[in-house]
Amino acid sequence: MRDFKKLKVWVKAHQFTLEIYNITQNFPDYERFGLASQLQRSAVSISSNIAEGCGRIGDKELARYLGISSGSASEAEYQLLLAYHLKYIQFDSYQYLNWLINEVKRMLIAFIQKLAVSHNP
Repeated sequence: MRDFKKLKVWVKAHQFTLEIYNITQNFPDYERFGLASQLQRSAVSISSNIAEGCGRIGDKELARYLGISSGSASEAEYQLLLAYHLKYIQFDSYQYLNWLINEVKRMLIAFIQKLAVSHNP
């Protein structure tokens, strides 16, 4: 069992989630239960699955939850692009958030690969 709060990938994912909650406050009111909610849920899912995986027994279970987290990160990446194309966010915000989510995705893949190597020497 690991302390998820000490993982760099969780810290970055949590930072991303906080940024998403901040930026979606500026979405149109009619998107409150649409894209804003969907983007918030996918962002929360990233860090939540990292945390849940850390509470599981064994690296195989952790890797499975990291994989789910990676899927949620890809979902959030698309939703960000959609929000930008719908002009709900400015280019500089989109560019920063897109960089951040891709950094999280890279870290997740590296962590999954590290677990696979340590599990299959």
